[in-house]
Amino acid sequence: QVQLVESGGGLVQAGGSLRLSCVASRRIFNAYAIGWYRQAPGKQRELVASINSGGGTNYADSVKGRFTISRDNAKNTVNLQMNSLKSEDTAAYYCHTVLFQGWPDIWGQGTQVTVSS
Repeated sequence: QVQLVESGGGLVQAGGSLRLSCVASRRIFNAYAIGWYRQAPGKQRELVASINSGGGTNYADSVKGRFTISRDNAKNTVNLQMNSLKSEDTAAYYCHTVLFQGWPDIWGQGTQVTVSS
């Protein structure tokens, strides 16, 4: 079983930046899916960004041009660089992976991002 541990959350002013990191307990560079989700109070969890084994990326419309997802296969790490943060980005952010199609979802414990206006 793979474990995911997120870090990098915190409190930042609107317009600022944060970098989230997710470290996996073992190699996940060929996982079926790797990405970041977020969940704000009273809202459903939503996909923020994902990256596939070939490096292709996908972003929610609300973060395009501001967030960048990247991976470091040697370090089993997936990062989320968040720039030009807005108050509506405030949420708990979760790292997620599915090792193979049809296999169970694996989630990290989450890291809180709070953007003050």
